[in-house]
Amino acid sequence: MKHLMAIGLLLAGTGATAESCPDAPDHTGVLSQLYDQLQAAPDETAGQQIAVQFWEYWADAPDDAAQELLDEGMRARAAFDFLRALDRFDRLTKYCPQYAEGYNQRAFVNFIRQDYDAALTDLEVALALNPRHLGALSGKALSLMGLGRDVEAQEVLRDAVDLNPWLPERYLLGKPL
Repeated sequence: MKHLMAIGLLLAGTGATAESCPDAPDHTGVLSQLYDQLQAAPDETAGQQIAVQFWEYWADAPDDAAQELLDEGMRARAAFDFLRALDRFDRLTKYCPQYAEGYNQRAFVNFIRQDYDAALTDLEVALALNPRHLGALSGKALSLMGLGRDVEAQEVLRDAVDLNPWLPERYLLGKPL
């Protein structure tokens, strides 16, 4: 009951502060193994099966309150309720400013809304917190493309493809400059 009251307070926008958000779980070891497996994947199907596993770890929020905000935001985004999704991700990034996925998910909503500048701002933060976040890297490349900044986009996309040679967006790569 106490747990539900804490989540309720957070969702109502009161009580929770950045100081009360714990560090996100450290999945560095397993993520490093997944990156190694991506590099060794024999084909696109295997690569995509490995890539899907990253989301399990990136979406592992620091605590139950943060997890609820993340999950609610993702459900709202999936239902095309972008205002609710943005509200949940705003609350999540305020509550857990060191949690990269909150910024990445808010960026995704803004990307869908074609607000590429806002998406790019959040992606920069997400990548500062997690420089190897494939979703944030590909999102940054696509946002840069949306802004017509193709040279920068190609550089970021190359970085993403270096991490995941099976990245679906790899087909957007131009010839090396």
